Amino acid sequence: MAMGFKAPRLALAFALVLVPSLGARAADGPEPSCPVAMAVRPLAIPADGSHGPAPIPAGPGDYRGQLQPTHLGWPTLKHWCVWIEPVSASGPGLLWDQRWFAAVDGALATWEQRLPISRVNTPEQAQVLLWRRKPPLRHNRASHGRAELELQEVQRNGHWQIEPMVSVAISPGQAQPAIQATALHELGHAFGLWGHSDQSGDVMAVAPGAKPLLQLSPRDLATLNWLYQQPGLAPTPAAAPPAAGPTPLAPGAN
Repeated sequence: MAMGFKAPRLALAFALVLVPSLGARAADGPEPSCPVAMAVRPLAIPADGSHGPAPIPAGPGDYRGQLQPTHLGWPTLKHWCVWIEPVSASGPGLLWDQRWFAAVDGALATWEQRLPISRVNTPEQAQVLLWRRKPPLRHNRASHGRAELELQEVQRNGHWQIEPMVSVAISPGQAQPAIQATALHELGHAFGLWGHSDQSGDVMAVAPGAKPLLQLSPRDLATLNWLYQQPGLAPTPAAAPPAAGPTPLAPGAN
């Protein structure tokens, strides 16, 4: 597993926290709230490497202190649009493609119970792209999943807005439960949990345990609930020049 930020580790006591759902699962297909991007401008990162929100202390029963913001704030949205790479309709790889899709579909359905998410038919409608591929080696280290984040200014319906744009690669070369657990973890990064828990019972644990985790833990839910109570991305400073090309915020994370 991989992600775009590296956060310090912190041990917290496990506590039962009942968190209300932040959204409901949306129907498949394009939604009015997922218009096509008509233009995209990558954002420049400040030369001094400064970030927006200051580091935060640990919270009771969560791992908020492990999360890392961007220089413009917390990369969250009130509504997410997700595109999944289509699978083959026939051919020798059909069974494996179907298993991959079923696993990724199950992981996304878990997040749809907690966040407002729509599935879309084209990448141009989405802020999160799910790809059926094995991430390339990084520092001679292999992983079954990786989420990559960059910030962009996007024009939709004639209006410019700042959005987190996340590309998620999920390898098909695993058993179906392992694919689902990997997708659940990487989608957690995509939806704003850019950091890791050091407790193996959490979906966002720094390393996967022996048994694939297919449901969010109370600590995952408490951290998610805290995150979505924070301000989202701030407007771009007027003096900041546009970037010449895509500028990833970080090299990727597991």
